[in-house]
Amino acid sequence: MPPSEADHQEASEARLRFERLLADLATSFVGLPPDKVDGAIEDAQRHVAETLGLDRSSLFQFTPDGEMILTHMWVAPGGQSFPPRSNAKEHFPWCYAQGMQGKVLRISSVNDLPPEAARDAETFRKHGPKSTALFPLTVDGQVFGGLAFGALREERHWTDDLVARLQVVATLFESTLARKRSEEALRRTLDEMERLKEQLQREKGYLEAEVEALHGHAGILGNSPALREVLAQVERVAATEATVLLLGETGTGKGLLAETIHARSRRSPRTMIEVNCAALSPTLIEAELFGREKGAYTGALSRQAGRFELADGSTLFLDEVAELQLDLQAKLLRVLQDGQFERVGGTKTLRVDVRLIAASNRDLAQAVAAGQFRADLYYRLNAFPIAVPALRERTEDIPALAWAFAKEFGRALGKPIERIPQEVMAALQRYPWPGNVRELRNVIERAIILGDSSTLQLPAGPITAQSPEPLLPLDAAERASARTYILKVLERTGWRIRGTGGAAELLGLKPTTLEARMKKLGIRRPA
Repeated sequence: MPPSEADHQEASEARLRFERLLADLATSFVGLPPDKVDGAIEDAQRHVAETLGLDRSSLFQFTPDGEMILTHMWVAPGGQSFPPRSNAKEHFPWCYAQGMQGKVLRISSVNDLPPEAARDAETFRKHGPKSTALFPLTVDGQVFGGLAFGALREERHWTDDLVARLQVVATLFESTLARKRSEEALRRTLDEMERLKEQLQREKGYLEAEVEALHGHAGILGNSPALREVLAQVERVAATEATVLLLGETGTGKGLLAETIHARSRRSPRTMIEVNCAALSPTLIEAELFGREKGAYTGALSRQAGRFELADGSTLFLDEVAELQLDLQAKLLRVLQDGQFERVGGTKTLRVDVRLIAASNRDLAQAVAAGQFRADLYYRLNAFPIAVPALRERTEDIPALAWAFAKEFGRALGKPIERIPQEVMAALQRYPWPGNVRELRNVIERAIILGDSSTLQLPAGPITAQSPEPLLPLDAAERASARTYILKVLERTGWRIRGTGGAAELLGLKPTTLEARMKKLGIRRPA
């Protein structure tokens, strides 16, 4: 029976009501804040479904592995809801494949599905819809979800006109969700940038404070237990007149410690005099130390005061004292004992009041045993020995030192450094630093010269090479000889037992336990 005029009138009014609904929805979604989008979509689902006489509307979004997550839902009272999560590839393999190709599906009856959609039909029957229309949702050409409208009570024929109306709704939801995703991604990016900025400011402030906090010792940076112990010894001996012997590897800062001792002594108003005993030839070092008379040797055209005379009333720092020849060592011993000496080529005995600080990167006790250093001079110098720790024994101080050098050379070279990446700092702390602080300073200077940004990057070399294989706790090396393994770890840590990165920590033992085991195994630190 052909439709009557009343039917046409009713269809026209229904179309008009839906067009008004679409206009209202489009207006309400303009400029909608992201936190209001979800509620607005579900409200729109209800209005559309009720206007068109449908029972359910489901909006779902896909995860990368094909999981279908129900994000927006409306169902008529008494209707069956859809599962909140399901695997689309498993439960709707045919529909999922069609939707990912951007195809709109209109299923008036589950029985109309093709044979290859048998798994889909089984799922549809289980979850209730007798008829379903599915619209893929895309952004930038990629399908990210779908919008489904369903009839639960009776089958529904999806006319071209009805599908076209629902496609408009799907497009509205699609663009709204895409905008929400974009705004949320932008907000997350801005929040992450702000978080990183605050974190960098905190780290920079902390490290700059570490650089500025010099613990009252000009030029000496660090707060490690090893360095604190040395500085405590410096404080105790500085105010005395005792001879100080600084022992440590090259580049550990023995010169800075000597300056600190002098600066905190009663002799600080006078300039400390320094002599590097390794920088002068044996023929010149005697005249450099004790002075010379005119005509003492060829080329001595005038009288010259020696460093001991210049240091009268002050402090004399003899660096690399182990390089002195044996005959000069005897003359030095006399000065230390009674403050007397003669210039080269002279007969007049001079008296001076000098405090001596000596330093050596060699083991003087071993040099005495080898006949290369006078035992009596060694014992005279060894009145107050201070063992200066190597940089690998105080890795906690490397960040403060690195920042100090970065600021120094950044200013000098016109390339201010604002950031030292975590991985760069970790590489600096892993490296064993055979050249100690001096080597670290040179590495930072070279990095800034070669770099072209405010972020410090290390050039390719030993420091950036792959770090050594991690050391295992002792119980993980049971098949190896305990003595051999402990020696291996001690050598790796430079025989440092305590503290972060020390042998005890790497072996998973208490320091006292490790020391007891070393004693039992006859392990002693080499001279």
